[in-house]
Amino acid sequence: MAGIVSTQQGKLEGESERGLVRFRGIPFANAPVGPLRFLPPEPVDSWTGTREAKAFGPSSPQIGPVNRLIRGVIGAAGRRQSQDCLYLNVWTPRCDGARRPVMVWIHGGAFILGSGGTSMYDGTRLAKRGDVVVVTINYRLGALGYLNWESVGGAGESPHANLGVRDQIAALEWVRNNIEAFGGDPENVTVFGESAGAMSTATLLGIPAARNLFHKAILQSGAAHNVSRELKASRVAIYFAEALELDQLSLDVLQKLPMTDVMRAQARVTGRIGLDDGMMAWQPSVDGQLITEQPLAAVARGDAAEIPMLIGTNRDEFKLFTFADRDRLDDAALVDRMRRIAERCEVGDDRLADRLMGTYGPSVGTRDPGANHRWVAMQSDRIFHYPASRLADLQTAHQPKTYSYLFDWRPPLLGSAVGACHGLDLPFVFGGVRSTLLRAGLVADRAAGPLCDYMQDAWISFARTGEPHGGDPAEWPAYDLKRRNTKVLGPKRRIIKDPHEGARKFWESLIPDGEVRIGLVA
Repeated sequence: MAGIVSTQQGKLEGESERGLVRFRGIPFANAPVGPLRFLPPEPVDSWTGTREAKAFGPSSPQIGPVNRLIRGVIGAAGRRQSQDCLYLNVWTPRCDGARRPVMVWIHGGAFILGSGGTSMYDGTRLAKRGDVVVVTINYRLGALGYLNWESVGGAGESPHANLGVRDQIAALEWVRNNIEAFGGDPENVTVFGESAGAMSTATLLGIPAARNLFHKAILQSGAAHNVSRELKASRVAIYFAEALELDQLSLDVLQKLPMTDVMRAQARVTGRIGLDDGMMAWQPSVDGQLITEQPLAAVARGDAAEIPMLIGTNRDEFKLFTFADRDRLDDAALVDRMRRIAERCEVGDDRLADRLMGTYGPSVGTRDPGANHRWVAMQSDRIFHYPASRLADLQTAHQPKTYSYLFDWRPPLLGSAVGACHGLDLPFVFGGVRSTLLRAGLVADRAAGPLCDYMQDAWISFARTGEPHGGDPAEWPAYDLKRRNTKVLGPKRRIIKDPHEGARKFWESLIPDGEVRIGLVA
């Protein structure tokens, strides 16, 4: 089994082990440092001789969360961080001419955290089980990847925005040009991602420059509502300049800033935007160059009609972000939060808080689970369930191979506290249910192993054929606007009809075609 391959840039030496060849730390673009900082990625320079690809490359600079559960689920960066971060990793059964399906993973982390080189995203089990080639990538995060500074630029400046998205496109171009040497098929590439990775995937669906670079899409707990409009992107840039005590930004100034200053300003903007409207400060934005409109507009028009889509959410998404909360909400505090949301939604509805309470408040004649539970239900619907339903509705109008799922497995030891929370699906997709931070709870549940096998097989089948059911349509019917069939992925798997009907009917009038205006998401 060959551990050496020839790419367009030069030879690479990976590691062969028990029926798999692994290549780590492959550069797909030149290091975005010095004169290349805050510029689009450049094709990587060629090298002579054979380059070792046996260690993960550094991740993008980032400031990690305090909450260990969030850090573990997101898969935050390891020890090495650097501006020189544009690396990818490949797992393949063999470096031959077999032209296997290729699965390219975009990691999550609120566009400020994460790495394609964390143990959570080890592609070994997926590649072996499905005879597929798995690729994980890094991309620039935070201000380095998502600062859109045109509104505070000097005269004559032509800034480039969405550098993190451009990095993702550069990685896909590298895959197109080189993956055949690793036994992969460049004409059968599935992009899959979770949270910010799914939001990135949805963004790519609407970008002409990404067309023909991938052929299927799997979106886990993320959709197409997280592209900032020009006004918000401008506000972020203004705050960033203010944090640096600068009236204007220029490429020369940005390239000379110490990284400590960049990260400090980034953190201040993150906190300030969070205080203003609870949104992610750093995410893709409409820039008039790469991203000219909201992705939903492109999908609605049919621009992604050739892309089969598998999209889903976890039933209790927002519990990840409330797990460490010590405050117990009462109805008064819940109404206060809802009023603040109503003030920020900018929809001209003076009774929005009352409508929120009417929808998510206690039901007459039923046991009241409490205000905290209702807060989680509302946030899960608004930030995750409704956007996923909206994107599936638009895509299925053009692509019959559109499929929906609802992940509903809960760890026995923490079930009531975390539920089927955001990110809990990750060890099931990558096959690491017995080697993650949730190991104790997973081992105690006999349903975890079979569910992991089922999900891996479904994801692999989708990557191979565009259908997750392995040839039996009754096992997983396609999503359509009449029934909105959704596969429940839990201890008992079944098909249900339109699980997010209430969320869709409530939120579609408030966030009909653009970004989620309020909410902590990853």
